[in-house]
Parts: sequence; structure tokens; C-alpha cells
Amino acid sequence: MSYNLLKGKKGIIFGALDENSIAWKTAERIYEEGGEFVLTNAPIALRMGEINELAKKTNSQIVPADATSMEDLNNLVEKSMEILGGKLDFVLHSIGMSVNVRKGKPYTNQNYEWTHKGWDVSAVSFHKTMQTLYQKDAMNEWGSIVALTYMAAQRVFPDYNDMADNKAYLESIARSFGYFFGKDKKVRVNTISQSPTPTTAGQGVKGFDGFINYAEKMSPLGNATAEDCANYTVAMFSDLTKKVTLQNLYNDGGFSNMGVSNEVIDAFSKK
Repeated sequence: MSYNLLKGKKGIIFGALDENSIAWKTAERIYEEGGEFVLTNAPIALRMGEINELAKKTNSQIVPADATSMEDLNNLVEKSMEILGGKLDFVLHSIGMSVNVRKGKPYTNQNYEWTHKGWDVSAVSFHKTMQTLYQKDAMNEWGSIVALTYMAAQRVFPDYNDMADNKAYLESIARSFGYFFGKDKKVRVNTISQSPTPTTAGQGVKGFDGFINYAEKMSPLGNATAEDCANYTVAMFSDLTKKVTLQNLYNDGGFSNMGVSNEVIDAFSKK
């Protein structure tokens, strides 16, 4: 169902890779709600994914950009404003990568070059993106910037590895830069802490199936899906949330406030 919540609004969506990705689902919902956008991802990710299909479906253009490169980000923001015909109203940062996780390096035996790469891609890229938007005065007043995160930023999930540190840093950047964006530009900055979701990236985490089943049993409303996250992001991009900023917003079916559930107790009580 469409409510035209984003009619006339324009923005950039980072990270759509394939139809399993949250950014992909969000792009579809933004389009349904009347929004226009430029799609972007790293050149290597674009070669691996199916983003051209999404671009056709949403009548959008693709501008490749390595989100760790200031040169690429400058080009992305300038081209996006040119394509869309003016300043931006929303930006979605949906990027995360850990080479240590990919290559099976445990948290207690990190390859620090890989750690730095993952930190740059997953967290510092958010600062670089916002710095570019801020310095170019590329956001309209009451615009909205959202990054996706996970609760491992606050609690221990051993196999989430150095991505937990990356997400904690990402959330701090959102608060710190969000202050300046709010005071100086009337732009809001928030993070959405999503349930474990079977995206291409998420399924790379060791024990992911157990992870997602546990969260499902712990959450009173069950896990939030990629579609649920897309809907929440649409709400955060709309004018209905104009005074919400500097927040880490949980979209997790209630998991974040649970200690234990009867379903989990029952699972461990069975003989």
C-alpha cells in the first residue's frame, strides 16, 4: 500500500546488491511512495549484483562509488544532484563488510589490515559520506540520513567479530555528526538497529541460522524482515519524523528489551 509519503523527495541509496538486500527492498518501497533516487555501490559490487534490474524497476540511475574514496563520494554527490535536479532529501547508508569474517579469522586473532579495511568500509565511510554532503550543502532542510546497524554494537555476539566494533563506531558517528547536521542544516541523522536478516552479507556470519532462530524465539513480535526495515526507513525519510534525530532506533520485534522468553526457556528445558 502506498501513502505518497515521499512524493517529490530525492536521495541516494547506498548498498543495494540483490533482491535479498535491505537497501534493495528499501529502494522499492521509496519508489512506491513517490521518491526518486540514485543507486550506488562499489564498482566490484555492481559487477557481482543485479542492480541494473533494480534501476529499471525504479526508473533510477546508477552512479558507481567506492564509499571509502573522497574523490568517488564527491563525484557521487555532484552527479546525484545533477541527475535529480537539486539538493537531496534522504540518504541511506547500507554498507558493511568484514574481511576477518569472510576469511574466518577469529576476534582473538585479527589481521589488522583487514580490520582497518572493514572499519573504513563499514563505519568511516558514513562519516566520509556525511562530510561530503555537509561541505557541499547537498541536503535540503529537514532532510533525513539513515544508516543500518545491529545490536552487537551494545551486546556480545561472538561470531559477529569485528563488525560489532564497526557498528559501535558507526552509531557514534551518527550521533556526533548528527549534532552538527541538525544545528547547522536542520537535517536529521539516525541509525536503525535491525533484526538479524538473511541478506547476502548477513549469511556470511558463522552460525547465522542459529542466530536468527534464537532471535525469533526471543522477540515477542518475531524478527523484523527486510521489508519491515524498508517500511521503517520510509517513515524516517518522511516528514512525519521531522524531530527525530541522534537516535539508534530498534526494529527488532522487541528483542533488544528482552532478558529471556518462555520459548527459549522451554528449548533449554527439554530433556
